[in-house]
Amino acid sequence: MIAQAHLASLSGWCKTSRLRSEECAISVFPAFQRSAAARAGMERHADITEVLFSEQNIKTRVAEMGQQLASDYQHKQPLVLGVLSGSFIFMADLVRCIQPPPSGLHVDFARAQSYAGKATWSSGEVHTIMGKLPIQNRHIILVEDIVDSGQTTKNLIIGLKKAGVASCALVALLNKTSRRVENVDVALQGFECPDKFVVGYGLDFDEEYRSLPFIGVLRPECYS
Repeated sequence: MIAQAHLASLSGWCKTSRLRSEECAISVFPAFQRSAAARAGMERHADITEVLFSEQNIKTRVAEMGQQLASDYQHKQPLVLGVLSGSFIFMADLVRCIQPPPSGLHVDFARAQSYAGKATWSSGEVHTIMGKLPIQNRHIILVEDIVDSGQTTKNLIIGLKKAGVASCALVALLNKTSRRVENVDVALQGFECPDKFVVGYGLDFDEEYRSLPFIGVLRPECYS
């Protein structure tokens, strides 16, 4: 009887967790239930050769990530620190999906740059500007749009640890391990990204394509 009751309880928890993710996706993203034809129409762009992660894929996964963070940081008063500029859309959606929000959850941004202008590969020289909120003894959720070479991210993490944070967990929408130069631990990722130049959902090339609702592969002639 106890085992049956436990299984019933576990089943109910899983169902509730799934429903929360779905509810978050629908409430945070008003177009979550947009028709397939409408979504397909938005996912056409002359400069995009392939859609890797559709608007629907992203919404569903971000909702799941938010639920995971809500569970992991329930009693830790986290500071969610987004890395500008690429993470701003992902960051906004993710924070709204951290439900129920942990007590003391704060949001701030940092800026770190290892690309310049039309560059497609990290230079290795990283310039960092931290956010304005105190970070000492805080549990940091570091939010990146994409972890590529890892040079920018590693520099940020080193700076955070020197500042005396209680912990630092890296959360990335995309994890491109094929281009990794520095060893960085991604605690929570949205998707594994192939070795292709991607744009959309906040990711850009020369400040273009950020507003695309999906993540796609940019035509080589656009950046070569």
